[in-house]
Amino acid sequence: MKNEAVKYLPSNVFEGLTSIRAIIKARDEGISDRPINEILYDESRKSKIFREISWLSRIAPQHGFTLTPTTSEHISELTLGKSHGGFVALCGERTISAPDASNIADNGFYIMLDGIEDPYNFGSAVRSVYAAGADGIVLPPRSWMSAAGIVCRSSAGASELINMYEDEPEAAIETFLSRGYKIVASSKENAVSMYNASLTTPIFMIVGGELRGISKKLMTHVDFTVRIDYGRDFPAALSAQSSAAILAFEVYRQNHTKR
Repeated sequence: MKNEAVKYLPSNVFEGLTSIRAIIKARDEGISDRPINEILYDESRKSKIFREISWLSRIAPQHGFTLTPTTSEHISELTLGKSHGGFVALCGERTISAPDASNIADNGFYIMLDGIEDPYNFGSAVRSVYAAGADGIVLPPRSWMSAAGIVCRSSAGASELINMYEDEPEAAIETFLSRGYKIVASSKENAVSMYNASLTTPIFMIVGGELRGISKKLMTHVDFTVRIDYGRDFPAALSAQSSAAILAFEVYRQNHTKR
């Protein structure tokens, strides 16, 4: 198994069927164009994973990958964790474009995640934002999607299933403003409680990291800021992934109509 330090290196090695199924579903639905070059499986587990191997064999021609048996030692050399279940996909890069009038919804919810310092934490944030129903995530040019395999595993596949965009923050704000979106930032200063804020769509929300926060220059472009109220006196900031999750589900709550 790889040393933990390599989690910060670029990698398109995807571990486990959860990640692989997410890539395939995203390709089928036109969300992602990530190429699958090869899927390796642990030959020593063949009798236990026969059904999964048969499924992958059927769809391999459609998705253009080869399915190759290998040793458990080779699988361990490629992977960081032990939850791969005997499968590893070797993939290429996914195209991530800037948001523009042609690829964002008229009445959606998009969120910019900036300043998360670890790919596992980033994946956790993506998982929550996806579960809350966000239409897409906007990333600054330096993002953890270079470590796509790790992010996919830590997000339970959500990072491949959600629309991803990349742009400079100010340019992204201008794009969403031009589409009639409210621009909201998460901050404690001059902020209204998220429970008293109007977080109805269309909304573009910016969540910064707990260390750097959101730059003052960027804050001049937002319509208003929201804060997360605490249940007790506590001076520390929440982690960025926790803030993103809480705020995303509040957006969901305010926009959700019971059927």
